[in-house]
Amino acid sequence: MTSAITPDFAGVAALMHDETITHSLVKDVALPSGKTLALLTLDNGLDHRKPTTLGPNGLIELHAALQVQAQRAKNGEIHALAITGKPYFLIAGADLSAVTRLSAPSQAAAMATLGHQAYDLLADLGVPTFAFINGLALGGGLEIALACTYRTVSTAAGALGLPEGFLGLIPGWAGVYRLPRLVGPENGLKVMIENPLNNNRTLSGPAAFKMGVADAIFEPADFIEHSIAFADGVLTGAHEVKRPNAVDPTDPEVARRWLDAADAAEKFVDAKLSGAAPAPYKVLEVFRKGLTLTQKESAQLEIEALTGLMNTAQFQNTVYAFLDLVQKRGKRPAGAPDAKLARPVTKVGVVGAGLMASQLALLFVRRLSVPVVITDLDRSRIDKGLAYIHGEIDKLHAKGRMSQDAVNRAKALVSGSVTKEAFADADFVIEAVFEELNVKKQVFAEVEAVVSPECVLATNTSSLSVTEMGRDLRHPERLVGFHFFNPVAVMPLLEIASTEWTSDAALSTAFVLGKALKKTTVRTEDSAAFVVNRVLLRLMSEVQAAFDEGTDAHTADTALAPMGLPMTPMTLLAMVGLPVAQHVNESLNAAFGERFAVSQNLQNLVDAKITSLWVADEHDAQILNPEAAKLMSFGDKPSTKEQILIRVQDALAQEIGLLLAEGVVAEAADVDLCMITGAGWPMHLGGITPYLDQVGASERVNGKKFNN
Repeated sequence: MTSAITPDFAGVAALMHDETITHSLVKDVALPSGKTLALLTLDNGLDHRKPTTLGPNGLIELHAALQVQAQRAKNGEIHALAITGKPYFLIAGADLSAVTRLSAPSQAAAMATLGHQAYDLLADLGVPTFAFINGLALGGGLEIALACTYRTVSTAAGALGLPEGFLGLIPGWAGVYRLPRLVGPENGLKVMIENPLNNNRTLSGPAAFKMGVADAIFEPADFIEHSIAFADGVLTGAHEVKRPNAVDPTDPEVARRWLDAADAAEKFVDAKLSGAAPAPYKVLEVFRKGLTLTQKESAQLEIEALTGLMNTAQFQNTVYAFLDLVQKRGKRPAGAPDAKLARPVTKVGVVGAGLMASQLALLFVRRLSVPVVITDLDRSRIDKGLAYIHGEIDKLHAKGRMSQDAVNRAKALVSGSVTKEAFADADFVIEAVFEELNVKKQVFAEVEAVVSPECVLATNTSSLSVTEMGRDLRHPERLVGFHFFNPVAVMPLLEIASTEWTSDAALSTAFVLGKALKKTTVRTEDSAAFVVNRVLLRLMSEVQAAFDEGTDAHTADTALAPMGLPMTPMTLLAMVGLPVAQHVNESLNAAFGERFAVSQNLQNLVDAKITSLWVADEHDAQILNPEAAKLMSFGDKPSTKEQILIRVQDALAQEIGLLLAEGVVAEAADVDLCMITGAGWPMHLGGITPYLDQVGASERVNGKKFNN
């Protein structure tokens, strides 16, 4: 048994006088076999809108409760202990708002040690322990389950994972040690490295069971009852637990797999971050060393790592970006009208049947479960769009994310028509046609002729004026910008643009709908390219200009590596598509002038239908596309990587300063939120405006910081 918590730890806990404590509530359950199970429920006493987390005081209470149960186990009063949570949650992890207050290394070390003391006691209680994972289990929530001897999981448990590498920390309560031994090193690193750095993905209950995180899986309606019966079966020997993915690191073959998995994961991190953030590398360091260590020895490494990482700029930046922006501001968008003004949406129309339109239709039918009708010029295009939607639904079913009944309902709700008469009873119609103003104006004229006066009209334009689209409408007050990012199912951001005419009812409907679609909504005024594309195109324009001026392609493309962006500018250019990027840049040039210079080199590539500046050579290394090189001409003023980085930083500070001065969004925080959720701006930089403050660009260009 671990030692009692020292007064030093209690002193750290005293700093958290306003902590929402997750209590450890214990009751005895008489099992059918005659044995006694102590059931410990973690509950903060609040409803499901307030997730349970573990701060210092909660950990102290957990440790004290487990000490009592350990003594009872020693006395023969209980034969097992199980941990579960309040509805929808096991534990959402450590209390990050509390962790950010621990400014001294000794305080950070105390917080890390508190978790180990409680979890190690759970792992060595003297009787078998069970985790009944009834809901979300992230970070310390999954680690508390891993400390138990056995685990069950609910099919409705929607988010299991170890996201610490994404947040600027490591799984510091033995997750790095225990998880890969349970599910194999490859799976362990998928949960600790790959998922967090891929937009913080998590595991569903079924996926966690399939991986081997849990030993049994049950439906939510009677999850606790079945889990208790499972525990009784394990205790009596009626249930034999098999773990085919579990490994023994002392096996030479496992040791080889372990190190190979670490090498592969490090390459993945390099590709994502280019060394710009320390936490994922620290996870890998502890993972590698843990191969030959005991759990107690690994614990000391974890405590040391957490102590160091809690005091890094990366962690502070990430907590601001994640908690203050994504979790708080993202759920309470600035400038959104009262939700009570929103009109009900019982049917959606989508103009277009191309890829973007089909993605939108799929999202609407999945999230809203209302009829969705797509239209296009001919039946073949509609059939192609419907085939895409049906195919994506089938893929979701194959992955276990939709039941067969849900598949049947979704497919039945989507239809197509060659006439816009199908929109007559729609409450919301969005266009996703070619990015040309006159085309979109014609579309809205045709739609307005058939829909009710209350129907909200929306455009998915990325760069055109919403105001101009509505100028000739009979009811321009119903029109909103409703700009999604590609791929629609993955990218969280939805920019909602209003014009001088947009009514509060139409705008409220757009925001309520965006929330129902599970998107992060940000209100913008109608301004060319809104926020994300304007900022991104300014960045890409500066890199393109340096390239055109004579900087070699590799230098230009890698100059921004210190930012740790999700992809290089030229890779992003190829992904967006050269014609699309050039078209948006032309729109921005028309709106804002030579800050967005139109590259003749890029136009030459568009005219020649060349899709990428990069190709692979015989050694699979990236080189400048020889066909592209023949079509371009360059100046004689090359720049260094350092010069380009500063040039881009200053350009971004200027553009964001102008954007805010124009009132495109309410505050700098909205620019940060847009760039994080719409462009994958790294959270470890704390948002784009804090980054520009930290590197001095804000003061160099604007004479002041964006944030005080």
